[in-house]
Amino acid sequence: MQALSGKILIVDDDPIQRRLLQEAVKKFGYRSKTAENGVEAVRIMSGPEAGDIDLIILDMVMPELDGLGVLKRLREDKNATPVIVQTAHGGIDTVVSVMNAGAQDFVVKPVAPERLNVSIRNLLKTSALEEEITRFRKQASGTLTFADIITNSPAMERVISLGKRAAASNIPILIEGESGVGKEMIASAIQGSSDRKSRPLVTVNCGAIPENLVESILFGHEKGAFTGAVDKHVGKFQEASGGTLFLDEVGELPQDVQVKLLRAIQENEIDPIGARRPVKVDFRLISATNRRLIDQVKEGVFREDLFYRLNVFPIWIPPLRDRREDIPALTRHFLARFAAEEGKPQVAGVTPDTVAMLQDYNWPGNIRQLENAVFRAVVLCDGAQLTQDDFPQIQAATEQLTVSDPRPAVPSGVGEAPAPAPFQHAPHRSAAPQAPAVSSPPAQTGFEQSAPFGFMRNLDREGHVRKLADIEEELIRAAIAHYSGRMTEVAKRLGIGRSTLYRKLKEYGLEEDGKDAAA
Repeated sequence: MQALSGKILIVDDDPIQRRLLQEAVKKFGYRSKTAENGVEAVRIMSGPEAGDIDLIILDMVMPELDGLGVLKRLREDKNATPVIVQTAHGGIDTVVSVMNAGAQDFVVKPVAPERLNVSIRNLLKTSALEEEITRFRKQASGTLTFADIITNSPAMERVISLGKRAAASNIPILIEGESGVGKEMIASAIQGSSDRKSRPLVTVNCGAIPENLVESILFGHEKGAFTGAVDKHVGKFQEASGGTLFLDEVGELPQDVQVKLLRAIQENEIDPIGARRPVKVDFRLISATNRRLIDQVKEGVFREDLFYRLNVFPIWIPPLRDRREDIPALTRHFLARFAAEEGKPQVAGVTPDTVAMLQDYNWPGNIRQLENAVFRAVVLCDGAQLTQDDFPQIQAATEQLTVSDPRPAVPSGVGEAPAPAPFQHAPHRSAAPQAPAVSSPPAQTGFEQSAPFGFMRNLDREGHVRKLADIEEELIRAAIAHYSGRMTEVAKRLGIGRSTLYRKLKEYGLEEDGKDAAA
C-alpha cells in the first residue's frame, strides 16, 4: 500500500541508477515507472499514462534528448507535473538552467535517500495544494471540467463519460447517489464543459429551504405580493438565466411547487408571485437526489409527470465504498488543503498503514465524511505524517471484533442443522464495505432441518423444486456467514460485483435497519 498512492516517473539512462531510485521510491511508499531515456519519458507524458504520474525524477545528461530537452517539451505541452532534476555537478549555472526550464527542485548525485524523500513529499504536497486552489477557482468561475475531478476509479470513469455526453447538449439531467458522493462537483463539471461555461451555476438545496419560502426563492416575487414582501425579489430561475440551475435534493420539493417547476421546464417561463405576466427564462436544469425518485413517485409524494421530465438523462454516482481506489488521491488533496488552512506545513503525508485503514472503512458519509475526517486528523496531528491514531473514530470502527465464530459446526447424525450465525463486522484488511447485519433464518422443522451446513436443499416440504430466489437468498446468507462478513470475498466467491451483492441484500431484506452513523 502506498503512502498516498503517488506514482513517480524515474527517467535515467543508467540501469543501476534506475534500480536504486526504484527501491528508494518503493521504500518511501510510492509507486514508480521507469523510462530509459528522454524520448521515452516524453512519449509517456504525452500519452494516456500521463494522468497517473504525480512527479518526475529526471536525469540531466542522457543521449538523444537530455533533461533540459525533456523539461522544455513538457512545459511546451502545458504539462505542470513537478520535476526533480538529478545532476552530477551542482554548479550555480546548472541550477539556474534547470530551474529556468521549469524544474521544481534539483539534487546532486549521489543523493541521500532522506534528502530525496523530503523533496518528493514537499513537491507532492505543493502540487496537490495548487490543484485544489485551481479547482476552487474554476468552480467559482464556472469553468471546472471533468479533467479537474479526482478519480482513479473505472466506475467514476463511466460517470465522467456520461457527463461529457450530457454536457454537449441542453438535455435535463438527473444525478442520483448517496449523500456526500460529489453530485454538485459533477454538476459543476457538466456546466464547465458545456457551451454555458463561465455563465452562472446557481445551486439550490431544496431540502434546506422552509416550505413556505420555496416558491418565492425559486420563482421570485413582486413587491407587495404578500405580507413582508417589501421589495421585489428575483428568484433562482432568473438568476440562472443564460446558465445552469442545479436543484439539489429535488425530491424534497412540495407538490404545489412541483407543478410550477414542471411548467418552467415545459414552457421555459416562470410565474413570480404577484406578477401580472409570465417571465421567460433560459436555463439548463440539472437535478440531484439522494433518494430514488421512482420510489417517491410510487409513494405519491413526487409527481410522475415531473419525474419523467427530470429523468431524461440519469447519471448515478457510486458511493465511495465502491470506488476505494479514489481514497488515497482524495486524502492527499484534502490533506494539502487543510494543512495549509490550519498553518501546519509540516504535515505532508499519510503513513501506508493509515491509507490501508481508510480504504478498509465503509464511509457511509462518502467523500464529505472523508473530507471531515482528514480535517480532524490534520488538527490532531503533531508529526510529519497522519497516522491511524489521528483517525480515532475510523480506527475504532475498523477494529471491531467478531463476537462469535460465524462458522457453525456440521452436526453429527440426523437432527437440526444450525443456521448460519448473524455476522458481525470483522477486521480484515481486504474487507470491502462493512456489511449489513444479516439475521438468522427462521427456525425450521421436519424436512427442512435435514440439510447440514454447507449443503442446500433442492426440494421444498411438498417435494417440489424450490424457487431460484429462495435458493439464492439462502446461498447469500451462507456465504456471508462462511466468509465472516467480508463482502469483497463474498461477492468474489458468488461471482458477482459488490454493487450487485448489495442490491440483492436489499431485495431480500438482509440489510440492517438504518445505515452506519458517520464517524
